Amino acid sequence: MTAPTAEPTDADLIKAHAAGDPHAFNELVRRHRDRMWAVALRTVRDPEEAADALQDAFISAFRAASNFRAESQVTTWLHRIVVNACLDRIRRRQARPTVPLPEQGHQEPAVPRDSMAERETRLVIKEALDELPEDQRAPIVLVDVEGYSVSETAEMLGIAEGTVKSRCARGRSKLAKLLGHLRNPAEEGDVPTYESKHGEGRR
Repeated sequence: MTAPTAEPTDADLIKAHAAGDPHAFNELVRRHRDRMWAVALRTVRDPEEAADALQDAFISAFRAASNFRAESQVTTWLHRIVVNACLDRIRRRQARPTVPLPEQGHQEPAVPRDSMAERETRLVIKEALDELPEDQRAPIVLVDVEGYSVSETAEMLGIAEGTVKSRCARGRSKLAKLLGHLRNPAEEGDVPTYESKHGEGRR
């Protein structure tokens, strides 16, 4: 009886792709697409921009895979490419500012009061993240939202660990001011603050 073939690792898929396997990279994308999409969306805060950035990132990864040296995890390598693609999109968007469309329409279905309050809180946090400069938002997303360590984040962004810590500290300070009104308890109960919900992040 033939033993089952072990599933290839991410590193195996990178090597196979570099060697000319036409299916290896598609499998790598399938494994990590959802996680990379979440990172892109949290970084650029716009679904269309996130989709474009993710496409740019995967094209870059496809082309650069032969240069992967296995000095980091494949997921870390992919995250770095996705974040850089997102930051490129943000810079282009800032160079060509546009007026955002309203997120709520007249045809939007009614939702229960609690769900509406939760949605409003998420929207306030989203808007607060939008207020952060791009150099602070990316570390905050990776450390406080995605849960990466400072060293992993530094590697993804190509900056020193001390820079990650200082940018996170400045970003958290600004978020605390922007979200300070959420600290006051509402009549129905306390509304969670950004810091209480996400913590101080791993150092």
